[in-house]
Amino acid sequence: MSLTALAVWLGLCFATAAIGGRARPDAWYRSLNKPSWNPPDWVFAPVWTLLFVMMAVAAAIVWSRRGASGAGIAIALFVLQLVMNATWSWLFFGFHRPDLAFYEVIPFWVTILVTTILFWRISPLAGKLMAPYVVWVGFASYLNFVLWRMNPYAVGKP
Repeated sequence: MSLTALAVWLGLCFATAAIGGRARPDAWYRSLNKPSWNPPDWVFAPVWTLLFVMMAVAAAIVWSRRGASGAGIAIALFVLQLVMNATWSWLFFGFHRPDLAFYEVIPFWVTILVTTILFWRISPLAGKLMAPYVVWVGFASYLNFVLWRMNPYAVGKP
């Protein structure tokens, strides 16, 4: 794995974070009813930072083996899930649409899962680096669903 490739993948991952992060929790989000197990707001930034670093390292590993069978589709799916990642943030936080965010997060999570499986086949280390992301987005998907159902009146409200 080259340092240049790692720098590019870190740049892409954190560009995704920056785009998604422009739609951040606001007064609307703070006003939502939340389950008792909802993580405190301060947890999200360090978790996402760690996940984006791990994702970038995984992508750089697979990129370094781009001649391997399935590497091209694995990288394409990785880029697709980055787009879906930023889209989810805008649907949920930017547009206040937990309903649409939930409908988007299902194919988003499946894309992450398939990417992880393909990464694992190319490099078990790359797959292992992606595994926490699969778990976190699975948890976030369930939380998204619960927040939507607990706050049906809040859909699309400013």
